[in-house]
Amino acid sequence: MIQLYTDAATKGNPGIGGIGILIVTANGQHQLHYPLASMSNHQAEFAAALAGFQALKQLGLTGMISYYSDSKLVIDALQKRYAKHYDAELTPLLQAVDAQGSVLWQWIPERRNHGAHQLAQQGLRDAENQSKP
Repeated sequence: MIQLYTDAATKGNPGIGGIGILIVTANGQHQLHYPLASMSNHQAEFAAALAGFQALKQLGLTGMISYYSDSKLVIDALQKRYAKHYDAELTPLLQAVDAQGSVLWQWIPERRNHGAHQLAQQGLRDAENQSKP
């Protein structure tokens, strides 16, 4: 089983941000982080989730996926296949999840998402460095 953890960090709300993706397989880990342009924290969490599923595809990782996020909004939106104010963010995420096949998702407390959180902080630092004159 493949485990996917994602998280986002923003400086301000809205503000520049970063995302972190931790993928754990039987063969090891993939740790990814990316800077984000200015957006709300909720938008960043959706961006992190989408980037996580895109990373699985790019790495050619298939099979049963366990997806973990500390964003209740993202997990609830996946469960309901609906997000009142975030349809533009949810639609591509659902497409990526559906294309993956068998995915189980679960909300986890922030303290259990430490790896993805640290990667998101690295992405935020990258965004801060890019915004310096």
